[in-house]
Amino acid sequence: MASSSSNPITIPYHQMISSPDALHDRIVAGLGSESGCLGIVVISDLPDEFPILREKMFRLSHKFATLPEDVKEQFAKPDVSYLFGWSHGKEIMNGKPDIQKGSYYANPLVDHPDVTDAVRSTHPEYYAGNVWPNGVEGLEEFEPTFKALGEIIFDAGIALAKACEKFVSPSIANPSGTIASLISSSKCNKARLLHYYPESSSDRPASDEDETQNDALCGTHLDHSLLTGLCSAMYLSDTQPPEIVPPPNDRTGLWIYPRNSKEAVKVSIPDNCLAFQTGEALSLLTSNRLSATPHFVSGSTKSKNPVSRETFAFFLQPDVDDVIGPDGETFGSFTKRVLGRHYAEKAVTEAED
Repeated sequence: MASSSSNPITIPYHQMISSPDALHDRIVAGLGSESGCLGIVVISDLPDEFPILREKMFRLSHKFATLPEDVKEQFAKPDVSYLFGWSHGKEIMNGKPDIQKGSYYANPLVDHPDVTDAVRSTHPEYYAGNVWPNGVEGLEEFEPTFKALGEIIFDAGIALAKACEKFVSPSIANPSGTIASLISSSKCNKARLLHYYPESSSDRPASDEDETQNDALCGTHLDHSLLTGLCSAMYLSDTQPPEIVPPPNDRTGLWIYPRNSKEAVKVSIPDNCLAFQTGEALSLLTSNRLSATPHFVSGSTKSKNPVSRETFAFFLQPDVDDVIGPDGETFGSFTKRVLGRHYAEKAVTEAED
């Protein structure tokens, strides 16, 4: 059952940089394991270029997602389980193929990870390398914008990771060092640019309550990263050129189940801010002192005119050989435990949500 909206803990970017040790109470209140924690914090006062890059990226996302199918499929990579490049209709949500959203996956920091051939062949979904829609008219700025936006989120994530360091469990022997170093040295950080297609009237549930519970846009799940950086969603009209419009209604957007709660609450991210959610890997690394929370995107897009939803998520995560759990469990072995959470193909060796 869904509940009302809830305001997450906000942390100013400059304070996160200058005084990470002073953020203990805010980290506990936002990401901790106490009842009611949302597992998310909002970062304010970002660099001036952030809102410019956000809007530019989302307009490029819309442009790519509305290209002819044969053009988009040139950038789909089934050999790496669609976890680089374009993916649409391949992911499984609520037991059926997810055709409501399209995703473009890439590592904003490393185009071609410097790993051994053995590691690359064992974990191609992380290390195969980026594919970009270069040569497509109108998308000349897609790659540089994706990378620049990712860089800002990465820098903010590193700062937040430093503030979370004191929560790491002393029982986990981590030769790779700190949470920040796990992220900064990783070659398998992965960003996901998402375009949620406008829903047809036949897709809409009958009642407001059903609309809130309709999580067809993004099924209820936990991220399995250390931290997930999230941009506030942008809604674009189905016009040429697309115009920025308000959300279709007050139920559309990100919903989170607070710690130990059976009622979801809507969480809004201001347009000029970032949010970071706790991933399952960080829960392991901190022995649940910092905990991931289930969340979904409401499928309610009831609107007089069709609108799309654009957003960007950056999964900050360790390399596959890094230890994140008790008894020496690595991130690679952990991801195998969530094998097939969203993808049905037998070829999948890892899943990224």
